Amino acid sequence: MNKSAKALALYSGGLDSTLAILQMMKHGVEVEAVTFMTHFGCDATDSSSCGSDPYPAAEQFGFRVRLSHLGQRFVNIVKNPKYGHGKNMNPCLDCRLTMLDEVKGIMDMAGADFVITGEVLGQRPMSQRRFGLDLVARECGLDGRLVRPLSGKLLPPTVPEQEGLIQREWLLDIEGRSRKRQMALADEFGLKTYPSPASGCLLTDRRYSDRLRDLLKYKPETDFNDLNLLRVGRHFRLGPETKLVVGRDQTENEIIEALMQKSDLRLEAVDFKSPVGLLRGIADETTLQTAAAVVARYSDGKDEPSLRVILRRADTEQTLQTSPAAETELAGIRV
Repeated sequence: MNKSAKALALYSGGLDSTLAILQMMKHGVEVEAVTFMTHFGCDATDSSSCGSDPYPAAEQFGFRVRLSHLGQRFVNIVKNPKYGHGKNMNPCLDCRLTMLDEVKGIMDMAGADFVITGEVLGQRPMSQRRFGLDLVARECGLDGRLVRPLSGKLLPPTVPEQEGLIQREWLLDIEGRSRKRQMALADEFGLKTYPSPASGCLLTDRRYSDRLRDLLKYKPETDFNDLNLLRVGRHFRLGPETKLVVGRDQTENEIIEALMQKSDLRLEAVDFKSPVGLLRGIADETTLQTAAAVVARYSDGKDEPSLRVILRRADTEQTLQTSPAAETELAGIRV
C-alpha cells in the first residue's frame, strides 16, 4: 500500500461520494473532502444525494471536510451553460466541470496528488453516461488525475494508476442505477446512515426551474435575494417588472418577511387569518388590486364576497377593498 498518496474528493455527504472516499482510505490513501454549496440547494456534484449533511460520515471515519461556496460564478453558469441544461435548469456537465476547476485550484495548497468523485457509470442520464464522464475527464484540466473509485475498472487507466500512486485492483466496477452494490459496500464499511438517491438540487425540480426561467427572462441581472425567494411561496407574474409571492404557511410567511426589501409591499388580509404577500416591482392601481385579490383568495376569507387587504411599505400603508381572485384569474398569472 502506498500511504503517501493524497486525494481531494468532491463530497456531497451522500452514499456514492462517501463510498468513494472510504474505498480510497481503505487502501491507505489520505483523503480531504471538498463540499460545494450553491444558491440552488445543491451542495456537491454527486446528484444522487445532493444537499446532504457532509459531517456525520466525516466524523465517523475521520476525514476532513472543506466547505466552498460557488456564489455568482455558478449563477452565471446556470444562465448560460456551455454544455446545456438537462431536463430542467440543471447544467450538470458544467456544474461538475466548475467544481473540478475549483478543486484544481487548491490541489497544490492541499498537497493532493489527484481528485476523486463518487460518480457511477450509467447512474445519471446527463452527467454520468460514458460520454459525460469522458467529456469531464477530458475538459476538467486535471491532466488525467481524475479518479472515479466506484467505476474505475470500467474506465481508462488514470495517471495516478500509471504512476503507482494507486492500484487498479483498488477500484470497483459498479455500473447502472441500482444501488444494491453500494448498499452492500456501505454495510461492509459500517456506514449505517445515508440519504435516499433523490436529488436535492433545485435546478432539477420542474416548478423551481419554471420560476427561475421566469425570473431570468424579466430580470436577467438577478440577485441572491431573488433566488432565495424562488424557494418559497406561490409565485405570480403581474407584469414585466412586477411579481407577487404569497406564503403557504407560517414558516413561509416568516421567510418571505425576512427577504422583504424596503421597496417591497407587504400585503395581508384584514379580519381573517391570512398569508403574507410580497409585491416586488412597479405597480399601478390595477396591479395593486390584482395583488390584493390574490392574497384575499388564499386567506380564510376566500369565500367572502368582499374583504379588506392592507398594503404596507416602510412607514406608509393603505387598505383596499377587494373580492378574492377566481381560479381562472390565478391560472393566467401563476408561475
